[in-house]
Amino acid sequence: MGLATENFKALGLNLPPAPTPLGVYKPFLIDGKHVYVSGHGPVQDDKNLIIGRIGEELDIEQGKLAARQVGLTILSTLMTNLGSLDKIKRVIKVLGMVNATPDFGRHPYVINGCSELFAKIWGEENGIGVRSAVGMGSLPDNIPVEIEALFELHEEL
Repeated sequence: MGLATENFKALGLNLPPAPTPLGVYKPFLIDGKHVYVSGHGPVQDDKNLIIGRIGEELDIEQGKLAARQVGLTILSTLMTNLGSLDKIKRVIKVLGMVNATPDFGRHPYVINGCSELFAKIWGEENGIGVRSAVGMGSLPDNIPVEIEALFELHEEL
């Protein structure tokens, strides 16, 4: 068992089921040493999505927890397709999209829910990549957060 797996187990969190595409796209794609993960929403253990706009139905802390849930959903897709989180060398990029009211301005704080999770899994050096956190007028099904990510694989895959 590698460090990423040990770190995840130490957190005591559950992975929700990996989502299946509801459109014409792949949720996961390997290109050479890179893994691209399509935009994911906050899937819960019962397969239902967290719903609501930040600043209306959800507050900032609920938004941050929703972003962590998106991170867990991304981890589930990685586990389903790679078999182990230990095959990931590092996080390269995270794009976080926040469904918030027009006056909301703390999008980076919300996306920290995912970024902090990745930092705990792969460590500060490899778990934190470049990032954008932006506000959106709406997101599919009124989810509060959607996140896509790019990872680097270990050479031995």
